[in-house]
Amino acid sequence: MKTTSKNQYTFVNLILIPVVSAVLGYNLYQVIVHPEPSNMAATLILAVITSVMVRKYGYKPVKEEQKN
Repeated sequence: MKTTSKNQYTFVNLILIPVVSAVLGYNLYQVIVHPEPSNMAATLILAVITSVMVRKYGYKPVKEEQKN
């Protein structure tokens, strides 16, 4: 079986999920430790956009059967 990506957003989603998770975690830390300089609204918007992208386009490559 050959794994190919028909979905061009698969790779982007695989990168976007850890980046958004790291930013969200850092901003949660900032809210707890230093509430004044944190920017939680922008982070939540980024997390919602990522969630919509993953639900719409998926995050796993499509497996195709190899024809002989």
